[in-house]
Amino acid sequence: MNTAADPSLIDSRTAAWRLLTTLGLVVLGNSSMYVVSVVLPAVQAEFGIGRADASLPYTLMMICLGLGGLWTGKMADRHGLTPVLLLGAAAVCAGFVGAGMAGSIWLFGLAHGLMGLIGSAATFAPLMADTALWWNRRRGIAVAICASGNYIAGSFWPPLVQYGIDHIGWRNTYTGMGLVCGAGMALLALRMRQRPPMVQVAPAAQAGQRPVQDRSRPFGMAPGRAQLLLFIAGIACCVAMSMPQVHIVAYCTDLGFGAARGAEMLSLMLASGIVSRLVSGLICDRIGGIRTLLLGSALQGIALLLFLPFDGLVPLYIVSAMFGLFQGGIVPSFAIIIREYFAPQEAGARVGSVIMATLLGMALGGWMSGWIFDLTGSYKAAFLNGLAWNLLNLSIAGWLFWRVRQHPT
Repeated sequence: MNTAADPSLIDSRTAAWRLLTTLGLVVLGNSSMYVVSVVLPAVQAEFGIGRADASLPYTLMMICLGLGGLWTGKMADRHGLTPVLLLGAAAVCAGFVGAGMAGSIWLFGLAHGLMGLIGSAATFAPLMADTALWWNRRRGIAVAICASGNYIAGSFWPPLVQYGIDHIGWRNTYTGMGLVCGAGMALLALRMRQRPPMVQVAPAAQAGQRPVQDRSRPFGMAPGRAQLLLFIAGIACCVAMSMPQVHIVAYCTDLGFGAARGAEMLSLMLASGIVSRLVSGLICDRIGGIRTLLLGSALQGIALLLFLPFDGLVPLYIVSAMFGLFQGGIVPSFAIIIREYFAPQEAGARVGSVIMATLLGMALGGWMSGWIFDLTGSYKAAFLNGLAWNLLNLSIAGWLFWRVRQHPT
C-alpha cells in the first residue's frame, strides 16, 4: 500500500478515477437508506404495526450509520479504506438478506442497524473525508460529487425496488439487493488501496470572503463551542430534511395516489438533489461553506412550506423536485466548513462528528414524523415540525455567518 506523500496526486487524473470509484461505492453502500422508505407500507401491513413502529428500522439504521461513521473513519485512518469497505460490503449483503428473512419488525430493524453501523457507514463519512484529501482547487465540487452518490442511490433504487415489490415481493427483492450491492462494493473496494497524499493545503481566499488565517478559534470562538453549534445545526437541518424523504411514499398512499407514485416522487426528489449538490459544490468553491449552508437552509424552509397548501398529484411532483433542488447542498457544506475553519489535522474526526449529527437528525426526524402522524392522523403537523427545526438550523447558520463577518481571521 502506498503511504508516501505525493503532492502531484492532488487534483490529478488518479484523483479523478478515485472519485469515480468512490461514487460507485456510495451508490451501492447507501442503497438501504432509501429502500426502507419504499417498503414501509408493505412492512407495516405485513407486521400489523403503526406508522411510528414501521419507521423505527429507518431510525435505528440512521443512528447506527452516524455512530458507525466515527468508528469506520478511525479504522480507515489506521488500516486504509479497503479493509473497511470489504467489511462494509459483507455487512450490506448480510443486512439485506437478514431483513428479507425477518419474522418481526425488531429483527427487520436490527438487520437495518447492521447495514447502517458497518455497511453504509463505510461508504459515507470516510469517503467524504478521503475525497477532501485528494483535491485542492476543486475540493467543493469533488466533495459534492462524492456526496451526490447518496442521492443517486435515492433516485435509482426506489423505483427499481418498488417494481420488485410489485412482482416478486419485498422479501425476495431485499435478498437480491443484498447480493448485488455486496458483490459490487467488494469489487470496487479493491481499487481503493492507495492512501491519499498526506499534504496540508493552505486555505485559499474565496470570492467576497477574506482568507482564514487563525484556525485556533473558528468563528472567533473556542473550537469545542463552534463544533457544538455545527453539531446542533446538523441535527436540525436533517430533522427537517427527513420528513419528505422518509414519509413521501406513505403520504402519497394516504392521499390515495398509491405507493408507486410516492416512489416516483422520492426518486424525482433525490434526482433533483444530485443537481443541487453539484451546483452547490460549484457555488461553495466561490462563496465558501458557511454562505452555502445559509443559502441551502433558507431554500429548504421555503420548499417545506410549499408542502402545506399543495397536496394534489401534479403539485406534489413539482414541490418534491423543488425540495430536492433546494436542500441537496446542505450536508456537503458542513464538510467544507470544517475544512475551512478548523485545524486540518482535526478535519477527519470533526467531519465524522458533524456527519453523525446530520444522520442522527435524519433518524430523529423519520421517527418523529411517524409519531406525530399517529397522534394527529395527518402529516400537516409533521411538516410544521420540520419547519421549526429548519428555522433552528437557519438561525445557527446566520449567526455563524455574522461571526465570520465580525472575526474574519
